[in-house]
Amino acid sequence: MHAMARFATLLACLVLAAAPLRAAPAARVVSMNLCTDQLAMLLARPGQLVAVSDIAADPVSSAMAAEARAYPTHHNSAEEIYLLAPDLVLAGEYSPAETVSMLRRLGIRVESFPIGESFGDIRTAVRRMGDLLGTPERAERLITEMDAELAAPLPAERPRAAIFYANGYTSGTGTLADAVLEAAGYSNIAAEDGRQGLSRFPLELLALSHPDLLITGQDYGSPARAQEILSHPALAHLPRDRAQVSDKLWVCATPRAAEAVRLLRAARPE
Repeated sequence: MHAMARFATLLACLVLAAAPLRAAPAARVVSMNLCTDQLAMLLARPGQLVAVSDIAADPVSSAMAAEARAYPTHHNSAEEIYLLAPDLVLAGEYSPAETVSMLRRLGIRVESFPIGESFGDIRTAVRRMGDLLGTPERAERLITEMDAELAAPLPAERPRAAIFYANGYTSGTGTLADAVLEAAGYSNIAAEDGRQGLSRFPLELLALSHPDLLITGQDYGSPARAQEILSHPALAHLPRDRAQVSDKLWVCATPRAAEAVRLLRAARPE
């Protein structure tokens, strides 16, 4: 019996030794991208996130500007970030390459997140961030809350919507804005036209497409000549149904995109 007990103990030790070691969550985290700023603020433990990028506190660009005021900010220079003594830096796909390269050469771990284009991408990013920060349970709660909001029943009929930004841009397939329209129960006119990504949408084509709902971005105020097209007389002949969705709600693949879905569902034409 003693021999069997010793054997069982030895076997348990061997199993534990063979199991992969899970890296401890980073204790000092710095984010250098607007989208990772927001994911980190949603998921970090108290005191874990030591700084975010300066744009995170910009109310025009950031859906979490108020929350960002609780954190120190930086301007994405390698010198600034290095002096914060992080053991993990969160970057975006288009974060300054020279900064990312320098930080890695200095021995600092940098994790880069791609641009999200769907709610599936949001779930992936939230789970990855939760794993990096050691808060996977919190990540799953955020996903559950987002999915519960997206699961609200919709009428079978899908009104046709056109997104029209400053400078006459629109969002076609392969964009988070298109995914938001889909989740809100709309057909995206730009996608119908075969447009992908962010592209110019001629005003003439917009007028001829006869959208049920025209969706414009936020008003950046004066001076902003890029927005003059949004007051073009041709738009007066389009249907009266309009919705304004702040760009910051769907510029980043975070659960805040569900708020844009909620706004568009409420704006559904009768």
